[in-house]
Amino acid sequence: MFILDIVSSALLIAGVFFGLTGAVGLFKFPDFFTRIHAASVTDSVAAILIIGGLLLQTSFDLNTAKLLFILAFLLITSPTASHALAKSARHGGLLCLAETTNKPTDERPHD
Repeated sequence: MFILDIVSSALLIAGVFFGLTGAVGLFKFPDFFTRIHAASVTDSVAAILIIGGLLLQTSFDLNTAKLLFILAFLLITSPTASHALAKSARHGGLLCLAETTNKPTDERPHD
């Protein structure tokens, strides 16, 4: 059981690390789309790691089934919500940073 506790603790710590890096990404990245990408990817990975660590601590009973349902729910809803946010922002006219700084000009090269 000692090895199981070490592996569980490592998964929990790694999940917390990914969750914190996603939170830092929300503050460090320059525009909305890169921020939502950082939050959604790290959120999904953090959920997998944290719930994986919690699964190792259960005695594989009803609590295990509940954790697996929670994981499935998070893996379906989190990317879907991030996609809906990004799509509505794009539909609302929000441009990413690359599109605002590298706008093509109407000038054509002279022959």
